[in-house]
Amino acid sequence: MSGRTPIPLTADVEAGLRRLRLAAIRREAPDVLANAKAQRWAPEEVLRVLVEAEIASRDASNTRNRMTAARFPIDKTLDEFRLDESSIPRASHDYLVTLEWIHQAENLCLVGPAGTGKTHYLIGLGTAAVTAGYKVRYFTAVELVEHLYRAVADNTVGKAIEAVCRNDLIIIDEIGFAPLDHTGCQLLFRLVAAGYERRSIAIGSHSPFEHWGRFLPDQPTAVSLLDRLCHHAHIITTTGDSYRLTHRTTRSKEA
Repeated sequence: MSGRTPIPLTADVEAGLRRLRLAAIRREAPDVLANAKAQRWAPEEVLRVLVEAEIASRDASNTRNRMTAARFPIDKTLDEFRLDESSIPRASHDYLVTLEWIHQAENLCLVGPAGTGKTHYLIGLGTAAVTAGYKVRYFTAVELVEHLYRAVADNTVGKAIEAVCRNDLIIIDEIGFAPLDHTGCQLLFRLVAAGYERRSIAIGSHSPFEHWGRFLPDQPTAVSLLDRLCHHAHIITTTGDSYRLTHRTTRSKEA
């Protein structure tokens, strides 16, 4: 704060800013006008500062709304991800963090044992995408199928799939942790087919692709799903011991 006495807005200006929903300008204007008067700013400088304040406020609000809509189960960022302890290749990471693959509607498949950083990395990429202005939606495979099952009951499954596909990045985590029935397999395929070459789909699975028949009962559908999922995809196999177990053991020894 400058310590200068804010210059109150007149009632008509206050009402006009409320009507135009320029909340940031209404909030910042008294202090800006006080600084402008004291420092003899040019009129265009006053206008620039107020417009920048409004833009920054709306950008922050939009980011918060997109983050809420993404429904990440936990807060994870790429800054927190220990790439040096993971099996994700540096070259792949350097490209993925550019987010260009989302712009190109390319897919990402992370396949490997539990605890090797797949969920953290997917959420970290999703968070970075939200910050960059993309619309993101996170599901576990079970959550996604349950979501679509409810739409089947309402006879609105087409609309539900189209609503999910309005996102730029669709994250489907934990594929294979629970088997799907025939209808669930079909619903997952319909979602992937609807997003094919239109939206980026990022998946995490502990099961190698050759084992997907164990939890996808419809073999032809499983083959078609994988064909669309793996086309235009960055496929990364994560390996190593469980990150969570390793660090829990380390903490126990340090205690």
